[in-house]
Amino acid sequence: MALTCLALNCSLKRSGTVSSTDKILRELLAELTRSGVSGEVVRVADLDIKPGVTADEGEGDAWPALRRRILAADIIALGTPIWLGQPSSIAKRVLERMDAFLSETDEQGRMPTYGKVAVCAVVGNEDGGHHCHAEVFQALNDVGFTVAANAGTYWVGPAMGSKVYKDLSEPYEPTVRATRMAAANAAHLAGLLAGARYPGLAG
Repeated sequence: MALTCLALNCSLKRSGTVSSTDKILRELLAELTRSGVSGEVVRVADLDIKPGVTADEGEGDAWPALRRRILAADIIALGTPIWLGQPSSIAKRVLERMDAFLSETDEQGRMPTYGKVAVCAVVGNEDGGHHCHAEVFQALNDVGFTVAANAGTYWVGPAMGSKVYKDLSEPYEPTVRATRMAAANAAHLAGLLAGARYPGLAG
């Protein structure tokens, strides 16, 4: 069964600007291809995602089209830089818009995201890698995504330093291993869920 991944680059930078978040997401997609998963990266900063918590916030809102792509994928990889120890404001906007999934359940209480797997990639040159994973994974699980074992990868540079992930001259092995593990586990879980739906609420 062919599986797909949609990687959401929640960098504050638009396309045309080199992004550390883009680098780690593309490394994740490369690892996913080893498990037969195809994918693409979307630079969310290029889109006009309106504030709100509904599936469509009206004229000019780019969320409905992105939402369709999210629901068409088997795996969602959310990538975020660390700002002030937190996921980016764009990552938080994406998570807020997913709140609508809570009210879009079927007759058995299943959200449209049931059976879809979440992966998170974090980069920064300050503390906060684990904190960002905690925030992102909790939110994604709340709106119906399934989190695989070791589904997070990250790189954090020296505290208060100027080194950034995109400028590393050679791969950082702990991050390479974490990315490989996240990709392999996410692909495995997505394959299992594709063949066995969650049961939902009986009666």
